[in-house]
Amino acid sequence: MNKKYSITALLLSLIAMKGITQNNIEELLPAVEKNNKAIQSNKKYWQARQSEFKTGLTPYDPQVEYDYLFGSPAGAGNQKDFSITQRLDFPTVYKRKKELSKQQIAQTSMQQQVYRQQILLEAKLLALHVIYLNKKAAELNRRLGTTEKLVQDYQKKLDRGDVIILDVNKAKLQLLNIKNETLLNENEKQILLTKISELNGGIPVTINDTIYPALPIIPDFETLDSTIEANDPIIKVYEQEKKILEQQIAVQKAMNLPKIETGYHSQGILGQSYKGFHAGITIPLWENKNKLSAVKSSLEYAISNAETHRLEHRLENKQYYDQLDVRLKILHEYKELLSTLNNTALLNKALALGQITIIQYFYDESFYFTAYDKYLQAEWEYQQAVARLYKYQL
Repeated sequence: MNKKYSITALLLSLIAMKGITQNNIEELLPAVEKNNKAIQSNKKYWQARQSEFKTGLTPYDPQVEYDYLFGSPAGAGNQKDFSITQRLDFPTVYKRKKELSKQQIAQTSMQQQVYRQQILLEAKLLALHVIYLNKKAAELNRRLGTTEKLVQDYQKKLDRGDVIILDVNKAKLQLLNIKNETLLNENEKQILLTKISELNGGIPVTINDTIYPALPIIPDFETLDSTIEANDPIIKVYEQEKKILEQQIAVQKAMNLPKIETGYHSQGILGQSYKGFHAGITIPLWENKNKLSAVKSSLEYAISNAETHRLEHRLENKQYYDQLDVRLKILHEYKELLSTLNNTALLNKALALGQITIIQYFYDESFYFTAYDKYLQAEWEYQQAVARLYKYQL
């Protein structure tokens, strides 16, 4: 398996024609990351969430009270009360809340990475599609030139009376089909470039490449899947979610411990004053009821969800990996066959010698066109599968 993939980069470039590159993929993706509005907005959103996760880590605000009570009857005197109190959670709460905040902030970076990679993968797949259309356009232009020459030759033969008008019409019809296919191909390319421009913050992009990016040497599936699992930010998000919930359990257990209240209190009445300390304790009998069990249930769900995603992710990777194997086999077979064919020259010779009719010419030519088109499509699909497998590197 490794040997097959190690020669893939060379194989896929043998038929490619080099174009003028104004924005290749290596230049495009950093530009999209810099200019994409959605990535910028997502970054700001998670920055706001980070600030939110830094709140609630300090003690409650102190409470200051002052009362002035008028006595009745008149000789009873007035009463003055002043107090300042501070309520505190059990000391371990603050340490555990701080650790929870760190875990939550760490997850925001992973979330940003997931979103960023989704945008960049979309841009890369679109760019690969454009390269495929560029390669197809080069082939269509070749076909167009050959057919235009054939029409001209048959028009001259018609003028000399060597062929009938039906033969010329057949050639013109074939030329029209190729022209229309060329126009549709260019139209599809412009649609894709518009989408890439949108991802690039509205900045226009031109991709004239007809050579795909260099491919990595692809290892066996188990090795590759283990590498993806170790580096994929989506998996890291799920794993981090479990750590966050575990820490929330620790926080909730600490919150179930008594709260402490301390302070200063003074009272004055009839010329007498009383001053002293205030102390109290809050026993959490009902306030936090069922909160701990709720967090534990959330943790169980997160563990199950992470395992489900891991399995789905592995199966998805296997699907793309199997696509590589099938597409590589197809590419080898088409490459071997196409490299031995010289259809255009042979058909032109047979047509010139009168061994075949113009109808037979186009009929036989269509087999070559179909084979080459399928080669280009398999090559493009191979590149797509590789891009999806190596998304974690974006």
